[in-house]
Amino acid sequence: MAKPSVDAFLASLVHARKADIQRVRAIIRTADPRLSEQVKWNAPSFGYDGEDRITFRLQPGDRVELIFHRGAKPKAGSFVFADPSGLLRMVAADRGVVVLDDDIETKQAALARLVQAWMQATA
Repeated sequence: MAKPSVDAFLASLVHARKADIQRVRAIIRTADPRLSEQVKWNAPSFGYDGEDRITFRLQPGDRVELIFHRGAKPKAGSFVFADPSGLLRMVAADRGVVVLDDDIETKQAALARLVQAWMQATA
């Protein structure tokens, strides 16, 4: 069975913060047009050159979280990332989480800079 497109997935998504998810998706897509989109782990996910880079975490349904990573599985070797935005909380050597509350509009520029910096560090 083919995976749905991100547009189809979001059209059928029931989530308390659906409008925020769509807003964040637009920010990410604009921040780095090299990113491709797919549905992975039951959420929109962005990849580059066949490797996952940024994935929404939609559960629980009252929040919008983004997982910044360097692929589906952790990579060996050292990786250092300096977050220019202050939004990213590193949870492993090569994975970070951004939790977006009701302040997406005020964090829009910082999120775009974070996406750009992450892509520069991981592409």
